[in-house]
Amino acid sequence: MDPVLCGLAANPALPVELVDRLIAVADEYIAADLADREGLSRAQAVTLASRVEETVVTLVGRGLLTADDIDPVAQPLAALALLAEGTGRPEWARLFAADPDAERREKLAACPGLPPDVMETLAADSNVRVVAELGLWTTADMAVRLAGHPHAEVRRAVAANEATPPAVLAALITGEGLPAARWCLVCDGEETPSPDLWEPSCDGSHESTVDQTRQAALWNPATPAEAVIGFADDPSMQLRWPLAIRPDLPPETYERLADSPEPVVRAALAENPAIPDHLVRALATDPSLDVRRNLAANPHVPLEVLTSLAGAAKVAQTLLPRIAAASPAEVGELANSPDPAVRMLVAQRRDLPAEIRDMLAADADAKVLKSIAPHPGLSEAQLRAMADRHGVRVLAKVATNPDASPALLETLTQHQPPVQKVFREVAQHSNATATALLACLRDHQARRIAAGHPSLPSQTITDLLADEDWQVAESAAANPSLPLASMSKLVVHQTGH
Repeated sequence: MDPVLCGLAANPALPVELVDRLIAVADEYIAADLADREGLSRAQAVTLASRVEETVVTLVGRGLLTADDIDPVAQPLAALALLAEGTGRPEWARLFAADPDAERREKLAACPGLPPDVMETLAADSNVRVVAELGLWTTADMAVRLAGHPHAEVRRAVAANEATPPAVLAALITGEGLPAARWCLVCDGEETPSPDLWEPSCDGSHESTVDQTRQAALWNPATPAEAVIGFADDPSMQLRWPLAIRPDLPPETYERLADSPEPVVRAALAENPAIPDHLVRALATDPSLDVRRNLAANPHVPLEVLTSLAGAAKVAQTLLPRIAAASPAEVGELANSPDPAVRMLVAQRRDLPAEIRDMLAADADAKVLKSIAPHPGLSEAQLRAMADRHGVRVLAKVATNPDASPALLETLTQHQPPVQKVFREVAQHSNATATALLACLRDHQARRIAAGHPSLPSQTITDLLADEDWQVAESAAANPSLPLASMSKLVVHQTGH
């Protein structure tokens, strides 16, 4: 990989003629950056796809390639990418359904809107992985048929398909009404043992795949509630866990799940907006920090419960759904709380009334200031006052404020002792000056960011192209302020023409 050419390929200021030169010599890495370029023409996309076919998924996704641009025989990846987008041609699907390459047939099986005859062909494929892939993505009618497939792997895939009818999903859980499966990947000798605690097994009943089928159906939101509630007391955590996130179960089922010994199940339950109020309050005293943290993220948690959780680690360092939905009166109540952890919660909002914002900006607690510092609308005097009062504890957050002035950003980079996070924030700030960015270059991590900032002096950008850190060199090459002469010289030197 040539990091400089990769950076140039991503540079938005690279002239069209230099883009064409890079396309002509692109390897897979350069091509990946070229495929993401804004302003790439359809003609350039066609040329790029013909040179490096791995780019076609990106180009198709961006709408830069159409069926008229593709030869399915010469460019099978491109044709399959268009079929995956639903814009390929039916005859291509028939071509790939008969392709001797099973991997291509498997990719085809995941495509939407396949002609009925193609689905029939894939459903009868000799490779079970092709049929399973069809089962995972196919229509309801075909899912009904594949649910009774003799191979358990196909049934597992159908159980994960949200288009599978609810009654069929219920049958896949119990096996009732379905003929017994004859094979699985384990007894086929195709299943590779997992490196973790789970290891596939089969004593003739295909138990590993049957268990996975049941799990897939329990995670599937289309599976009817009455088919899953019986697993609330199951000894297996893997079968109780998916129930904890479902919003359509009876309250008594949630209460049984709350007795699960595993914190991961209770944590999933805590975030479920459908759990009853009394269960919310019970989970607020759960010994697991993960459970309490997830409960704080529940959009229906009562405000008084949420404030009792405010001190939990990292709870107050993000905007929680209940805080985002708080009424003006609740916002005022939270902002005037005697608990700084509660004031931190509301300070995470970025739409506070000016009087609330300004009150929190004058808070005596540094943690509250860290939360409010990025709020738009704060004046330079307010931001400087925060920095003066609490120094290194708040400087990095002050640097993230979108209204931080160029002069303030320079001041922050000159603070003693230096704060490494400040350099990283300033290096990506739109108001950063050349002086501030040059200071950021002294920090190892910020250097990679600052090298791509358009306010960096052009000579410095050019010098950074030879930096010993390839990420810095790549970032400099992608800098839109890189002089045109340097771009041309690099392309000519690196490509030989």
